[in-house]
Parts: sequence; C-alpha cells; structure tokens
Amino acid sequence: MTAFSPGRTRVTAFVLGLSALTACASGEAGPSAATGTITVQNCGQELNIDKPVTRLYAYDGGIISIVLSAGARDQLIAVTGIDQDRDVLELAYPEARIDQLKEVGGEYPTLENVLAVKPEMMFAGYGYGYGFSESRNLMPEDLTTHGIKTYLLSETCKQDSGARGTMDAWTALTTDLRNIGTLTGHRETADAVVAGIEKRLATLAAAPASDEEPTVFLFDSGTDAIFTSGSYGGPQAIFDAAGVTNATADVKDTWTEVGWERLAASNPDVIFFVDYPGQSYQQKVETLKANPASRNLEAVKEGRFVNLPYAMWVSGPLNIDAAEWVREAVEHFGVVPKSSVSPTLDVRQLSKLPGNDWLK
Repeated sequence: MTAFSPGRTRVTAFVLGLSALTACASGEAGPSAATGTITVQNCGQELNIDKPVTRLYAYDGGIISIVLSAGARDQLIAVTGIDQDRDVLELAYPEARIDQLKEVGGEYPTLENVLAVKPEMMFAGYGYGYGFSESRNLMPEDLTTHGIKTYLLSETCKQDSGARGTMDAWTALTTDLRNIGTLTGHRETADAVVAGIEKRLATLAAAPASDEEPTVFLFDSGTDAIFTSGSYGGPQAIFDAAGVTNATADVKDTWTEVGWERLAASNPDVIFFVDYPGQSYQQKVETLKANPASRNLEAVKEGRFVNLPYAMWVSGPLNIDAAEWVREAVEHFGVVPKSSVSPTLDVRQLSKLPGNDWLK
C-alpha cells in the first residue's frame, strides 16, 4: 500500500475545505445589503470600499497574475515589475493583452510611480520583492494619506513576530483571488478560477505516492547564504500538492535566507530553481557545483535541476501549474511513481527559459 505523507494529507484536507468554502462563498465577503459597501478581510483587517475598484495598480508578476485570473484586466491601469515574467504571463493569459499594459517605474515601484497613475487601489505585499518597503518610503500608510486604498498580498501578512505568513499558502492564494474578484466586481470569475484550482489539486492528491516521500530544495539564489522559501510561501503549497517534502518546511516564514548546511543536511532528491534576473541558471549550477556543502550531493552530481519562472513560484494562480511541473519532474527523475498528472501550461514554449534539459 502506498504511503501518503503529512504534506499530501494537508493538500487533501485543503481540497475538501475549499469545496466547503466555495459552497458558501457568498457569505465570505461582498456588498452589504444595508450600506452598499463592499467589504473583504485582508490581513486580519476589514477593507471597505463604496463601489467596485475601476483603477487598480499592481506590482510583481504573481500579483499581476492574480488580477488577470480574477477577471480584472480592464481595471488594471498600471503595473511595475512585469518584465521578468512577461513571457510566462503571455503564455498563461493569451487574451490579456499583456503587451498593452501600462508599465511605470523600474524594478521596484516608488511613491511617485503610484501617485502619477492615480489609482483607487494598489495591490502589493510586504517585504522583499513584493512592493511595500520602508527603505523605499512606500508603505500602505503613505498611500492612505493620498486617499489611495491598499490590498496586501495575503502571503505577506505579518505574524506577531514580524515574520510573514499567517495562513497556509493555498488558502492565502484563494483568499486573494476571491477578494480581488469581489473588490473589482468579478467574484463569479474568481470563484470559477478557485474551482479550477480545486479540481487540479484533487488530481494531484490522487496521484500515487512513494513509500518514502522524496525531499526537494528550492534554490532561489545564493552565494554566502541561500535564499529560499519556508512553510508560508507559495513553494510550500506547490511541493505539498506535488507529493514531495520541502526541505525548509520547518522555517515559519515565506521567502527567507538559510545557511548552506540546510541544503547539505537535506540531501534533496531534486533541486528546483527560481528563474529571474540577478543570478542566472548557469551561475546557480556553477555555485552548487563549487560549494563544498553542495558539490557532493547526488542531485548536484547527477544534474537533477529544474528551472521554472519566478511568477510560478510566488503566490499566484500559476502555483497550480508549478505543482503539475514539479510532479512531472520528480516522476521523470524516478523518485515518485508515474501518474496521470499532465501539466496544463506548456513551459517548453518559453524559449528564454534556460536549463531543463530533462524536458527534451
């Protein structure tokens, strides 16, 4: 009899819970019959608006994908930080006119960028790479003084300790999909997307598991330390759904740094990379082959590397596509049994995505 890991049990429980939530979705958030106010819960706080948002500003490829999936493309008046994800977003959303999105600013948004496009609401998150930053003088309270509402990416909601993450990553994602759908007047579209994710998660949960669940490691980037993701980040949800163990699941945070000894001790069966500018695929491979902590790992010596775009790893609807590709990869490398899971999004069409020789 095949053994199912705690991770797969969590995914199965989430699918069942998601079904229940979908059935009673109308009670979660939405217009108040008494006041006409639209209300959602965001990071433990009520967010109220008088009418659906018509001018939305978004930062980061994953956040942009949430807006697109929720049916709010026409309300998306400006974006920042799309360049690294343009190809995968065009592949995933061919009807979304990605090339016509108004881009402002450089790598990160500034207060001036936001004010210049006059949004009613900004959708971003706390911390590294998600938009809001004290060091760049762009925080929700800075926008409040200018009459601009903010919606925070649920993955980045803060714990009392200051670490990010207050709910499991699938719940964070579906919460954001439903909330953005509600805030922009597209709740039915968002509910349909959530139902689609639920169906695909159920297929993954039904895939046969190994007697001993394989361990995988997410290598975002690194030299002196390794940037990776803990139990509250999108990768945790992805790995749980694919039936593998995240080597950093005990780190109660989202995106964070760990030492090289964590990689060495985990001895992962497969190493996954986040593809984005800054450290190339080849540089990551060379770093792993050169570092004494990693160069003798079997996954490194045998080249068991998988490279997927940034927007598939950060919280967003492409997480389900990433989960299907993780499953495809670990089946290819023979660490889980073959299954009927077939990736929906064909990343082989991404000509600029390096590595992945195993796909050929």
